[in-house]
Amino acid sequence: MPKKTNKLNKPLTGKALLTQVKSLNDLTREEKAKACGYYKVTKDGTERINVMAFLNAVLDAEGMDLDAKSKSNKKMEGRPSTFRISVQSNGNLLVGNAYTKRMELQPGDEFEIALGRKHIHLKLKTEED
Repeated sequence: MPKKTNKLNKPLTGKALLTQVKSLNDLTREEKAKACGYYKVTKDGTERINVMAFLNAVLDAEGMDLDAKSKSNKKMEGRPSTFRISVQSNGNLLVGNAYTKRMELQPGDEFEIALGRKHIHLKLKTEED
């Protein structure tokens, strides 16, 4: 097990991480993360275990990329969706194709518009409606 602080020890990565994880079968996820160096000690002496960084490192060591996209798609992607739009000078709101693609909408799909005090709710009309 690592010492009380890991300032000098870097967290394990790659094959060393996988080997250590396999040898710690009887420990919980948090205990494995700590044993592999994925923790820090705060100024007040509290230990903070970074389980998410640990799990991401294990996935990386296994060669798994959950965010992978094909290289051809990355070139054509454009700017990322921000989930914010502005009213245009003509008063229209334009919802970009990043959102319609994400919802798998097709030309001709219809929506019901419900107005709230400070929001607009769009509900996709289905064939049953």
